[in-house]
Amino acid sequence: MNRCIRLTPWRSTQAKGQYATPEDFRKLFAEEMTSLYLLAFLLTGNHEKAEQCFVAGIEDCAEDSAVFQQWARSWARRVIIQNAVRAIAPRPRLQNAPNEEHNRSALCSEQAPDRDAAWAGVLALEDFERFVFVVSVLEGYADRECAFLLGCTVLEVGDARVRALQKTSDFPKARVRQVDERSRMVVG
Repeated sequence: MNRCIRLTPWRSTQAKGQYATPEDFRKLFAEEMTSLYLLAFLLTGNHEKAEQCFVAGIEDCAEDSAVFQQWARSWARRVIIQNAVRAIAPRPRLQNAPNEEHNRSALCSEQAPDRDAAWAGVLALEDFERFVFVVSVLEGYADRECAFLLGCTVLEVGDARVRALQKTSDFPKARVRQVDERSRMVVG
């Protein structure tokens, strides 16, 4: 029974084939275009910035990413998140600051048809809450990792997630009320 550990050049050259190449990332971005673009759009809330994050993601991954092939998909999603954080710079709301109601309902109704009402609820969130919701709830990042990516505390992530979950669960109700009020105005 041989229990010695071999650290040889053979092993290091074998590992090189396991890394994702720029071509692997280009192929991944082509195959996962819809999913990666949706991630960028949900984070930025803006088609132009989403496109910039997506294109920068392709370039960033292709340039200098020493990542195992098995991790390429999650790495590409993380790069999209990092690019969106740089583009939007979401900051947590101060506790004493008044709750600013972002009037994104018009934006959401134009960008997302009724079949995408769930996405419209996400897009209606404030920037920081939207980032926390997408990164922690939809992407499944732990609070600590989410806080690291967003440059905030774990407590701020938890508070923002609670607000985001509350607002997204209330969004369909508010949307129905809004439609009902419009129909009353037209009928009455």
